[in-house]
Amino acid sequence: AMAGEGGAYRLRCSLVGHGQDVRGLTRGLFPEGGFVSVSRDRTARLWVPDGLNRGFTEMHCMSGHSNFVSCVCIIPPSDLYPRGLIATGGNDHNICIFTVDNPAPLYILKGHKNTVCSLSSGKFGTLLSGSWDTTAKVWLNDRCMMTLQGHTAAIWAVKILPEQGLMLTGSADKTIKLWKAGRCERTFTGHEDCVRGLAILSEMEFLSCANDASVRRWHISGECLQVYYGHTNYIYSISVFPQCKDFVTTGEDRSLRIWKQGECAQTIRLPAQSVWCCCVLDNGDIVVGASDGIIRVFTESSERTASAEEIQAFENELSQASIDPKTGDLGDINADDLPGREHLKDPGTRDGQTRLIKDNGKVEAYQWSVSEGRWIKIGDVVGSSGATQQTSGKVLFEGKEYDYVFTIDVNESGPSYKLPYNITDDPWLTAYNFLQKNDLNPMFLDQVAKFIMDNTKGQTLLSTSAQFSDPFTGAGRYVPGSSSGSNTMPAADPFTGAGRYVPGSASNAVAPLGGVDPYTGMGAYQSAAANVENIYFPKKDAVTFDQANPTQILGKLKELNGNASEEHKLTEDDLITLEKLLSVTCNTSAETPTPQQLQTLWRAVNWPEDIVFPALDILRLSIRHPTVNKNFCSEKDHVQFIVLLLKFLNPKGKQANQLLALRALCNCFVSQAGQKLMMEQRGEIMTQAIEMKSGNNKNIHIALATLTLNYAVCLHKDNNIEGKAQCLSVISTVMEVVQDLEAVFRLLVALGTLISDDTNAVQLAKSLGVDSQIKKYASVSEPAKVKECCRFVLNLL
Repeated sequence: AMAGEGGAYRLRCSLVGHGQDVRGLTRGLFPEGGFVSVSRDRTARLWVPDGLNRGFTEMHCMSGHSNFVSCVCIIPPSDLYPRGLIATGGNDHNICIFTVDNPAPLYILKGHKNTVCSLSSGKFGTLLSGSWDTTAKVWLNDRCMMTLQGHTAAIWAVKILPEQGLMLTGSADKTIKLWKAGRCERTFTGHEDCVRGLAILSEMEFLSCANDASVRRWHISGECLQVYYGHTNYIYSISVFPQCKDFVTTGEDRSLRIWKQGECAQTIRLPAQSVWCCCVLDNGDIVVGASDGIIRVFTESSERTASAEEIQAFENELSQASIDPKTGDLGDINADDLPGREHLKDPGTRDGQTRLIKDNGKVEAYQWSVSEGRWIKIGDVVGSSGATQQTSGKVLFEGKEYDYVFTIDVNESGPSYKLPYNITDDPWLTAYNFLQKNDLNPMFLDQVAKFIMDNTKGQTLLSTSAQFSDPFTGAGRYVPGSSSGSNTMPAADPFTGAGRYVPGSASNAVAPLGGVDPYTGMGAYQSAAANVENIYFPKKDAVTFDQANPTQILGKLKELNGNASEEHKLTEDDLITLEKLLSVTCNTSAETPTPQQLQTLWRAVNWPEDIVFPALDILRLSIRHPTVNKNFCSEKDHVQFIVLLLKFLNPKGKQANQLLALRALCNCFVSQAGQKLMMEQRGEIMTQAIEMKSGNNKNIHIALATLTLNYAVCLHKDNNIEGKAQCLSVISTVMEVVQDLEAVFRLLVALGTLISDDTNAVQLAKSLGVDSQIKKYASVSEPAKVKECCRFVLNLL
């Protein structure tokens, strides 16, 4: 019987090709109507519809990973690659990028420290990856631009939202995070277990699915709009139908479910325990991949439906599947209480409803099909014994997948320990790491290794080549071979929100700057001619804060010294020493500051924060002097100097101190020692400085914009793309809050300087949506420099 209007989905075809679980699917762009699959067999395959019948043909098979391939996405066409590219992520920690007509990778992206399990592509060639190493990374072409840090467990799902610069990550820490220009804007909580999949509905709404067997619909403001229940076990993937809010999900309950108008409209059971992935093609057909290595396509169209024989063969295969009652997919089963075959005479009440019967001592499971008005057998229920676990890595331990997780009791009274194990692991190494991690006696080594081997008999992969044995790379555990600091990769240096990052770019020494041209009178430049010359960027030298009134500063210092506690009080001699230091550093005298003057200054800047500001002002002025700069920024003392200044960049601190600390940081850039220090500590300084955006003090905003500009000047010289990515993210974030036009102007000059002569930086700025942020400044009438500079920047974008 054919299904009626808006009919039910039926089998279109089954595709055999992969040797193991199919873990990822995505619809292809070229050739039309095709799709790409990836598998634990270490390959990716491109499938195209065959013109004659209802099937698909494997167009080619791509290899590049040394371990399982777990995810795939398509990178949209560009001038260079008009047919787009294919990106795959694997358990070898790498991402391979393929063209549609070559089985070998075009290039490989390295940087993650664990399995890459999710990929999503955006405009302008950006790619977002999520990994079990708890980070997501933003890539542009073959470079890592930013690392998104903040989740506390594996990131299972990532998606780039339509609005530029917005990204989503879903994690085993049960949360979803929204990122804007590389910073976490919002955390969505509600799921009660690992978040496994994300799907975009519109600019404002998205869906998530999780191991808690629920699907949630969210508004990007943070509100959960709806929760959908239906699955009885982990939900692994979710995919949206084109141009509507209906969607499909697949999971560990052997089912594909089709959701229409918020209800589960149809449930299709498959003859495989884990239905890992799904994608919807442009014509509405659904492709699913499962743990039996077979790809199945389902369709609503009667023209594309499989022949009666193929559908019968599929149903026969389904009816022979054995269902393990322990999975709980069918509820608690008590075989003694089950009715017999006559129970199937009563029709079901809803699509996908399951019914168990007992026939000749065997328990059978059936599912009701509304469209066909009959019960379809979905398998035999068999009692399961100990470790008959399938080899599809479904057991989760600390948010990551393993083939097995054993519980080991070391002695009767003590606690039991969890031992995760993959078939690709070396049993001895795993046992050794397990004993190390849990501080257990090494004499148990033989016993534990033998236990692993006995309980995984026969479960070894065909090619356990020595090149890949991915031994326990859980968070913070001992990883053999990497103790000698294997971070030889140039680390991407994102905004770490956590301030732990120390860049390894110590060798990026910067050429000494010539005379420093502080922006003076630049605002007065007015052009009568239409063809204005770009005098704004790329800026070559640092901008400093030079304005000084030594008499006032010293007066304030003396006044506050009068109120200082005994331990902090400066003597008359100290005050004279500081006066001398100010005159030496503010006038172009031939004298150089003495060590004694610098020691006195250091004591003064360590005053309590309510009285320290005049001392900070002396520091701000004197750090411009080469001797002082070298003294405070050199290898010897720089750590305490930066710690001191960053201490003042506390959003709860006094505004005067925040302002002077920012200005002192800007003035550090005048000499080579200061520049080198500022570049080495860039991650930390930027992360702290950006917190100053929240106040509405225009002088602080100008100082923050100037600090960003000075970084842009150095980064333009170095052409350090990871640094530029961090700087662009700061500009984008600060641009949203500043009102003052001088601050805006300096941010525009910084932006122009960063993207001059660098197409990668231009693409990154576009993908962050910076062009739409700054458009409004192109029409500012006064000061004219804002409008002119803005137009030059927009010309580059």
